[in-house]
Amino acid sequence: MQDNTLEKWVKTMLDFMYYSGCVVCVGLPIIFRYMGKWYHVFQTNYVEMCILFFAAGALAVLIIGELRKMFRTVLQQNCFVKENTESLKKMGKYSIAITVVTAIRLFYTITPSTVVIMIVFFIAGLFSFVLSKVFQQAVSYKEENDLTI
Repeated sequence: MQDNTLEKWVKTMLDFMYYSGCVVCVGLPIIFRYMGKWYHVFQTNYVEMCILFFAAGALAVLIIGELRKMFRTVLQQNCFVKENTESLKKMGKYSIAITVVTAIRLFYTITPSTVVIMIVFFIAGLFSFVLSKVFQQAVSYKEENDLTI
């Protein structure tokens, strides 16, 4: 019998992150009204911050959604499929878009964490594009091998 505790844990975490991310995105206007008491930028640029953080949050939720789709193929023990290469390409695009949205935030407030977020998502986007090419090649080998048998 297979021990799939790790897989169940990862699936639970992805589901939690997806649904809680949706809730946080919807709740941003309320959260930022509250945070405006302590952080001046959320008070003076309330609408802009809501839009920028919602855009970045929605893109992050889309990335998690693609991860959930890919994880289903892991559970089915069929990882090297064309859909996963497409998911990786989408995740790369979403990551680069998060980098751009986060760069726009620099016009309102410059923090070291904002720059770190930009670097991390830019690298993640590039990594996703490269990994999609690797998966594309693996799918090609798999299909060729399936035809041989």
